[in-house]
Amino acid sequence: MTVFAQRMKTMEKSASIIRGLFGAMNDPGIISFGGGAPAREALPIDIVREITNEVITRDGRGVEALQYGNVMGLPDLREIVVSELLAPKGVEADAGRIIITSGGLEGINLLCQLFIDPGDVILVESPTFVHCVEIFEMFQARCVSVAMDENGMVPEDLEAKIREYRPKMVYVIPTFQNPTGRTLSLERRKKVAELGSLYDTIILEDDPYRDIRYSGTDLPPIKAFDTTGHTVLANSFSKIFSPGSRLGYVLASEEITAKLFDAKTATNSHTSMLPQVICAEFFKRGYYPAHHRMICDLYRERRDVMIESIDKFFPKGTVRTFPDGGLFTWARLPGGINTTDLLAESLAAPDVRVAYVAGEGFFIEGNGMGNDCMRISFGGVPPEKIRIGAERLGGLICSKLDQGLSCEA
Repeated sequence: MTVFAQRMKTMEKSASIIRGLFGAMNDPGIISFGGGAPAREALPIDIVREITNEVITRDGRGVEALQYGNVMGLPDLREIVVSELLAPKGVEADAGRIIITSGGLEGINLLCQLFIDPGDVILVESPTFVHCVEIFEMFQARCVSVAMDENGMVPEDLEAKIREYRPKMVYVIPTFQNPTGRTLSLERRKKVAELGSLYDTIILEDDPYRDIRYSGTDLPPIKAFDTTGHTVLANSFSKIFSPGSRLGYVLASEEITAKLFDAKTATNSHTSMLPQVICAEFFKRGYYPAHHRMICDLYRERRDVMIESIDKFFPKGTVRTFPDGGLFTWARLPGGINTTDLLAESLAAPDVRVAYVAGEGFFIEGNGMGNDCMRISFGGVPPEKIRIGAERLGGLICSKLDQGLSCEA
């Protein structure tokens, strides 16, 4: 009999959720509010083709793109991160403390390689991003939840949990949080950075949705308030450039960056050079500002259509978030409806065929928490399909309730 490492058993539950999430994304017969993929229209296909044709030559950057590269990442791409993605957000950095990763998730994996031993505690939001829970569990960490409200992670509960559990790491998604779409307030960002320094705890700030804000007031990252190097910022190019390019970055202290270098060499030597070259040229040639405006306008429209459709087609008593950016809203249904059971019925019913992600998988506490909730992604779905999918799903939900709670439509 094949004997797998214990970590594969530890991560079994979270891995099964991730498998299910990717399955529904690629079925053309399903309207999927499940995955967090960017819109097809947000992918700069024509621009990338033009850049590739021009620079991937022997006299251009072809050799650089196809050869081994710098472990830290392409120098000009790291400079772009500093000047165009961090400085405008109030974060002072130098390129020597930026490491380019193979997507945002690799940065989180590398940080776990640096800090996490089996049995170590990681504090996470309640609810939190299940894909990162999968990574934490792979390293056999113990995840402990911290309360959230409409303004994000609750600092009082965070400090109490730090005192009680002495965690190695605090994992937080401060902006348009996955799965809820909530944003950590300015004062709480300052407090989280302060707590990391006070208790000598790493704050892992995962902020991949930050740059797709399309309403509300922009806020500095937690890293902007870090004075001791305890906050590590992980981010991704997936939502602002291309998820298929698998590009991300980590900003950390000089000491942590040196260790990240070693973990990176032991993992894959360096991030693929071809997408780094193309992405760097995308920014250097000035395409990003117009592209950024376009994707924000696109997601704002889809957000508005989704919120309008939920309010119209879902039953009275539904509570949902109103995100100022990102790709998700979060809904809690009335009447004690179990959204895991509802999802199976929604996918099977030929007149519905709508996917979402059931809420309970985002709560590490178990015990049925979140079983009346759902994460609804609108980013990858055209407005007309959003309306159709929300009407179908809302009709199914209403059919489970007394007529007194039924929908308007």
